Amino acid sequence: MADQDIEEAVTRALDEAPPRNFSETVDLAVNLRDLDLNDPSNRVDESIVLPEGTGQETRIVVFAEGETALRAEEVADDVLDGDDLEELGDDDDEAKDLAGETDFFIAEASMMQDIGRYLGTVLGPRGKMPTPLQPDDDVVETIERMKNTVQLRSRDRRTFHTRVGADDMSAAEIADNIDVIVRRLEADLEKGPLNIDTVYVKTTMGPSVEVA
Repeated sequence: MADQDIEEAVTRALDEAPPRNFSETVDLAVNLRDLDLNDPSNRVDESIVLPEGTGQETRIVVFAEGETALRAEEVADDVLDGDDLEELGDDDDEAKDLAGETDFFIAEASMMQDIGRYLGTVLGPRGKMPTPLQPDDDVVETIERMKNTVQLRSRDRRTFHTRVGADDMSAAEIADNIDVIVRRLEADLEKGPLNIDTVYVKTTMGPSVEVA
């Protein structure tokens, strides 16, 4: 899949999208083939940092205490401590709302066991269990990296989608993001490129354009 082909497809998708008075997300649809997705080991489950960013706000919530919590407050959308965690564990609706509106969770490694106990049944099925923050990790750097991260998750479906940018980004920037995703998939899938059937790019409301 040549870079030029990707950029041409993105250009078409942007040009053919009907004009809107708001910024639209640009999404990638990937269709897999020759994979038994009933076997969890064959499923796609990847976090990928996009080189040109997502073009959208990414909501990140951190579970932390002490100095780490103070530093996280500078850049995270919300910082929750052990008491907050316990309260969420007692309020299933609030926990579900938090999971639904948050893109990524980060947590100090020491809190992961309690998070599993209080929120595992809410976050686990949604693929939202936190990324553990080790004592030597810089919480600010981790948050900034995750703001440019997307999650690729096929579950047991042959087709899955992921965000690759926004319509106010250039076609070249979006194409760079797609290239990184496709290369990762080709490296990780059992038969590489042979497991990828078709790939389409589109804006939220626009037509799908096949990426050659």
